[in-house]
Amino acid sequence: MDFIIGGLAASAASIFSNPFDVLKTRMQLQGELKAKGHHAVFYKNAAHAAYVVAKNEGIRGLQKGLGAAIIMHSVRNSVRLGSYTLLQKKGYLTDSEGRTILYKSFIASAVTGAAGAFFGSPLFLIKTQLQSQAAHQIAVGHQHHHKGVIAAVREIYGAHGIKGLWRGVSGTILRAVIGSSAQLTSFAVTKDLLREYESMKDNPLMVSIVASFVSGIFQTVMITPFDLVSTRLYNQGVDGLGRGLLYDGILDCFQKTWKAEGYFGFYKGIGPNYMRLAPHGALCLVFWDVLKDFQAKYLN
Repeated sequence: MDFIIGGLAASAASIFSNPFDVLKTRMQLQGELKAKGHHAVFYKNAAHAAYVVAKNEGIRGLQKGLGAAIIMHSVRNSVRLGSYTLLQKKGYLTDSEGRTILYKSFIASAVTGAAGAFFGSPLFLIKTQLQSQAAHQIAVGHQHHHKGVIAAVREIYGAHGIKGLWRGVSGTILRAVIGSSAQLTSFAVTKDLLREYESMKDNPLMVSIVASFVSGIFQTVMITPFDLVSTRLYNQGVDGLGRGLLYDGILDCFQKTWKAEGYFGFYKGIGPNYMRLAPHGALCLVFWDVLKDFQAKYLN
């Protein structure tokens, strides 16, 4: 049940966060491996990007890749949150007074995040490629021209087999280790701190909401460079042998991005990334807490 709860919480949250994921993906691919001022700028900021996408692709353009996103978040978080909850219930992550032990939570969230990322990697690959597909006049990055999730699976598997579906998995695992450890640890620690205030002791929902937005800040700052690298590894074109046309792997992507775009190149799309992570994390973690409370009261 813990694994089902984690998957349901993330699936519900992804419906609201997916438009920001689309905007983030487009902005991360804009000006790929090109210095500032040497590429077309279709998306100036999150609000402008939303306007441009809606104008050229309609409102539905803001929900590209939604099907893949829902399934991907369900798979990733059923593993991640389900495993983390199991460790929490066993008492491995807290002291004798029930307070979170920082280093144990950090390790557990990193490991469970990596596991979830591995299993959800094929859908993350497809989601990224579907979200990057744009009208010709505002297209950035490699365009894969998939007609949908099932068609994408067939095309990728038919061309490169199982290995092709897990292409770029190392990038998303590193991303997940950083993001999950930052999110779940800061969420747990912030909840512990908030519970010390009398006004918060009898308001668990507010504690979860505040803690989730705080964790979103930590997560966004930590994850954005790794998220950008993961996006580019997933979206790049490949040759007949399934090898990337732009990058050989994580380190190569970091080096080439640094050389061409500098430090701030790694933080492209940080605005919509926070707008995606904060509400998604808030909704996901709040749904997670609410569903856990419901389970404890009525299903045990």
